[in-house]
This record gives sequence, C-alpha cells and structure tokens, in this order.
Amino acid sequence: MLLLHLLIRKQRRLPVLLTGFLNKDRFLYKAFATSSPLYGKKKKISEYENIDQEKYGDLVRDLVSFRDSFQRPEHLFAEDELLYGPESKYKPPTKEVEPQLIGNWTPLMNPCKSSLPPQTVLDLPLQISLEKRNLASVTAVLQQTMPLEQAFHLEKWRQRMILELGKEGFAEYTKNIFQKGKCFHAAMESLLLGDDISVKEQEEDTGGSGFVKSVKHVLQEVTGVRALESAVQHETLGYQGLVDCVAEYRGRLCVIDWKTSEKSKPFLRNTFDSPLQIAAYIGAINHDNNYNFQVDCGLLVIAYKDGSPAHPHFMDSELCSQYWKKWLHRLEEYKKKRKGSDTV
Repeated sequence: MLLLHLLIRKQRRLPVLLTGFLNKDRFLYKAFATSSPLYGKKKKISEYENIDQEKYGDLVRDLVSFRDSFQRPEHLFAEDELLYGPESKYKPPTKEVEPQLIGNWTPLMNPCKSSLPPQTVLDLPLQISLEKRNLASVTAVLQQTMPLEQAFHLEKWRQRMILELGKEGFAEYTKNIFQKGKCFHAAMESLLLGDDISVKEQEEDTGGSGFVKSVKHVLQEVTGVRALESAVQHETLGYQGLVDCVAEYRGRLCVIDWKTSEKSKPFLRNTFDSPLQIAAYIGAINHDNNYNFQVDCGLLVIAYKDGSPAHPHFMDSELCSQYWKKWLHRLEEYKKKRKGSDTV
C-alpha cells in the first residue's frame, strides 16, 4: 500500500516536472536561435594579435575602440613615454637665424667723421635747399617698396573714403590733409626760429592751432637746433631727402620728424614706415659733408588735430641701427625694381 501511494504522488508531480523541462528547452532553443548568426560566422582575426600585448596593450585597445580617447593629450604623452622613454629635459641651444646679406651694406655711423657733435652751436640752423638730382628720394623708396599688407590696408582705407566722399570729395580731403601738414611743418619751423607772429598767422589761416597745441609739451624739451627743413644726401647709396629738424631732445642730438594724425598712435609700431624714414635721414646726415656732426638717435612726434598731447617716440642708437638695416633692404629692393623696369 505504501508503495502504491508513493507511485500515485509521483505521477501527480510528473506533469509539473515535464512542463518545467519543456520551458527550459524552449528558452535554450530561443537563445541559441538568436545567437546562432554570431557563432555561425568565422571569427575575424585582429591584425594587432601579434603585437606585444603587455607592452602595447593600452595603445592597441585605444586604436581598435570606437572611442576617441586615444586623441586625448594625456594618452598621447603616456604612449610616447612608453614607446620612446621619458621626455628629455635637455634643450639644444637655439640657433640664431643669420641675417640676410645686404649687397649695399654701409654703416650708419661714418668712421671718417667725429662721433661727437661740435660744442659750438650755430646762431642759425642749417637750411640747405633740396636740389633736383639723379638720386632716389626717401619718400619714393618707401612708397614703391611698401609691404603688401600695408599697401592692402591703405588701399582698403582709400576705397572706403571714396565710397563716403566720392572721388572729387576724397581728392579734396587728401589735398586739405597735405596742406595742413605743410602748414604745420612751417609752424614748427617758425616756432623753433622764435617767430611767434608767423605761427599765429598760420594758425588762423589753416586752423592748425590744434596741432601746435598738441606738440607744445614736446617743444619745451627741444634745444640746440642745428638744422631745419634741410636737404640731406647719401652719395654712396644714392638717395636724398628733406629732414624736418636736427636738435637735442632731453640732451640727445636727434633727427626729429613731425607727423600729423587724426588717430591716436601711442606706440612706434603704429607709425608704419616713419622709423625707417628717420633712420634713412640719420645715415644721410652722417655721410653728408655739409654737416660737420653725426647723429645716432631719432625722435618721431605724432601731433593731433584736436590738441591732445602729442606722442613723442624716442629712438635710441640701437633701435636706429635696427631700422637702418631695414632701410638698406628696402633701398636695395627699390634699386632692383628700377633696374628691372629699365631693362624692359
């Protein structure tokens, strides 16, 4: 009886057990059916399998991953150190770029002339008139060898002004600027000669009182005038020009150039080619027999129409020497252009 009772109980539990086994079979079947395409394909062998995984494992994982972590700087530095060793702290000495040789090299200072100016100052400064000779003018050299970027900005400004004023209006505008600049230079000449009456007349006629007011604080430190609106020439290099003023500024003999501007120019780099012009005049004076002294400094004074204080840009001997080299390059370029145009 006991045996029969156990058989009956097992028979009752058999359908439940069979149902469980069937459900497990269905689950395994579906799982294999779903994953069968992955197992059916031939496993692709990575081309990085033969790489030393212990040494280059991080690099390989980054290369084959879809993330862009290998582009992060910290990974690059770590991999560089792994591949090439730690970064060396030794830095080789920087090799200075040798300056381009100048075919027309001439020193700024004249070894045949005394470096010190004579102690006696003339009652009247030199005012040598500019004669027409077969020599290049400083202005023409700078205009015809103007850097492309500078020429681009100048042309852009000219086109904008023509759009605003028209061609005739722009021509009138430039004429007025030239006339005011000319009158300002005449006013500076009169002031430095002590002719205050002429200065007042020029201010009334041209409305240039703002420029004169702008430079008054600079004039207080200008003494010992040696030349005013005087021609200079460099026979060896073949150029000439008209220097505004040669005088002492704070005790240093300088070539002084007066410039007018409607825009503030507080730094020397804002003045374009004006420092080269001063260097060219210094070199010419030092090699011109009409002047019994030498100059090694420059002063560029930017005066403003509204009367705001002018910006005086002092150029010491070292700075003048740097701009002298640049001037020699521009002069050589000018002569090459002229030679090329003559042969055509």
